[in-house]
Amino acid sequence: MNTSSNKTAFVTGGSRGLGQDAALQLAQKGYDIIFTYVQNAEGAASTQSTIEEMGSKAKALQLDVRNVKSFSALKSNVESTLTEWGKSGLDYLVNNAGIGALMTIGDGKEEIFDNLVNIQFKGVYFLTDTLLPILNEGGAIVNISTGLTRFALPGYAAYASMKGAIETYTKYLAKELGSKGIRANLVAPGAIHNDFNKAAFDHNPHIVDFIAQNTALGRVGQSDDIGSVVAFLCSDDAKWVNAQRIEASGGMFL
Repeated sequence: MNTSSNKTAFVTGGSRGLGQDAALQLAQKGYDIIFTYVQNAEGAASTQSTIEEMGSKAKALQLDVRNVKSFSALKSNVESTLTEWGKSGLDYLVNNAGIGALMTIGDGKEEIFDNLVNIQFKGVYFLTDTLLPILNEGGAIVNISTGLTRFALPGYAAYASMKGAIETYTKYLAKELGSKGIRANLVAPGAIHNDFNKAAFDHNPHIVDFIAQNTALGRVGQSDDIGSVVAFLCSDDAKWVNAQRIEASGGMFL
């Protein structure tokens, strides 16, 4: 059982994959966790119960990050939870929620593109805006990017472009929030073998071998390869790390 550090982290998309592992890794540090989910109530319940078994407080809140108009109500729910826990604000914000989409140039679909914009960029931008007033001075923001902003694979132009926007946005967060002692960094995962990438792996069953052969450490990434990096950035160990893109890809396409 962890002894509470009195720190609180907010994680989007905490019912599965990278977000779930990040929430658990943060809880291992003794942090209390508020996290969101869209439809996976079962996964959210699993995340919450696991965190509570570790000795930290946890609260799951339903949120569709495409619905910017719902952010005000979300903020109220977060504030109510913090009050219930005897806390004045959040210490860490992890913008993880996202979707994957394969869409080659020349075969783009506007609906898919708009969905990517709303989830990967617009949602992150305005959710951060909404929660900034309750983010404590000396806290940190961690955004999730992708290795695909450094290397290119066919079919990911739109997805990687949204993440490229997040990388620029993160630098501006660091610049504008530095006076409050708030750091902003991002983690760029390589290929991760989890349900987020299920469609891509199912579409090409040989992709696991392809990725492993093109990764210095010789394997495909797992969710727990990323959560620990997020947790590091949400700690005093990373107190002088700011405006950085940290790629966690095992050395993919070097």
